[in-house]
Amino acid sequence: MDRSVAGIILAGGKSRRMGGGDKPLLSLGKTSLIDHVAARLRPQVATLALNANGDPARFAGMQLPVIEDTVQGYAGPLAGILAGLEWAAGQAGCQRLVAAAGDTPFFPGDLVDRLAAAVQRQPHAIAVASSGGRPHPTFALWPLGLRDALRHFLVDEDNRRVSAFMESHGHVEVEFPMIEAGGQKIDPFFNINTPDDLATAKTLLQSLRP
Repeated sequence: MDRSVAGIILAGGKSRRMGGGDKPLLSLGKTSLIDHVAARLRPQVATLALNANGDPARFAGMQLPVIEDTVQGYAGPLAGILAGLEWAAGQAGCQRLVAAAGDTPFFPGDLVDRLAAAVQRQPHAIAVASSGGRPHPTFALWPLGLRDALRHFLVDEDNRRVSAFMESHGHVEVEFPMIEAGGQKIDPFFNINTPDDLATAKTLLQSLRP
């Protein structure tokens, strides 16, 4: 656990390809998709919260603070990251925030350690996870000092692209290896967007169990 890092699970998407509703609350094995995400992220951070809009009671079973977007209108993952940064700034001892997507249940257990190591000598840089040569902007370690610049980017510049913000600030990509499951190599940042993806995740979950 890195005591200087707070965690935010991004669960504010509209889940259009799943037919709407709360995709992270879908069942995966004996629990929900978002419970898998929380179980992976919780041991890696000092404190953890969930970014979601609407009635927070639907996540009551997780016993996590639910942080709403602080930018009006659906502004995508960047709005959730901003809300997380502003929340983390009030947490004692926290200097950085790691974000994780609420629909990606198999991300690495050493995510925070490796991201933090990559920016040890660049404390103002963003560290973003990558696999197969492709970055995953919703899995990144953010310095809390970027929150004002991010609010300006979202509100004043009206730009919602996570990668665009990262490109305009210092960032480092950290490559993570594929995982082995059922004789196949699987992207650890495989995310669930469709019913077929959910079926694949259920098969993968069985393959990864000891």
